[in-house]
Amino acid sequence: MKTAIITGASGNMGSAIVNKFLAEGYHVIGTVIKNDTVPIEIEHPEFEKEVLNLLSEDETTLFIRSMVEKYKTIDTLILTVGGFTTGGIEETSTAAVIQQVKLNFETTYNVARPVFIQMMKQGYGRIFMTGSRPGLHSFHGNGMVAYSLGKSLLFRLADLMNDEARGQDVVTSIVVPSTIDTPQNRKAMPSANFSDWVKPAAIADIIHYHCSEEARLLRETVIKIYGNS
Repeated sequence: MKTAIITGASGNMGSAIVNKFLAEGYHVIGTVIKNDTVPIEIEHPEFEKEVLNLLSEDETTLFIRSMVEKYKTIDTLILTVGGFTTGGIEETSTAAVIQQVKLNFETTYNVARPVFIQMMKQGYGRIFMTGSRPGLHSFHGNGMVAYSLGKSLLFRLADLMNDEARGQDVVTSIVVPSTIDTPQNRKAMPSANFSDWVKPAAIADIIHYHCSEEARLLRETVIKIYGNS
């Protein structure tokens, strides 16, 4: 049985991905934060929940080490945790930028690094990071300076990992969704056309496809899931 680790398992996108991979026969380890206010309503014999501080390099390293000892291999890592803030240059302090780097980059790197090392040892693996259009193209980041900078580092990290893994069957991809159809987004933008937005389940389907045998030749992919928005 294949093993997948999914961070942010209680989120809209994270829980959809958890359900998809469970349905496809994976054993899934989903991480949540301490005192998470969003309950995980997933009851499945192949799902296990782990409380993890993704901002702690030591804690995440020990967690990945324990997962490797328990399951021997990690086939897939999907990283959905991040943060968001608005503000142009005038409103954006250095502290605001550092905070977004922590929420969007450190929470990814602290898990991705030890998993990448393990995947290189086992000779196979797929890593998916959650990017954004402002992180990919600066012209989308007007009024979102700190967020854009924090997310942009993920694209460079994926490039570096793929370069280091060249010739190996270890691939890091970036998922770039447009507006995701969630209750929170509907409440924040009630006049929007929700049908143009991307469903969390559709994101989960696309990520799973990129883990499939049919997609095994794809490399260095930036997966733009924009729908009609």
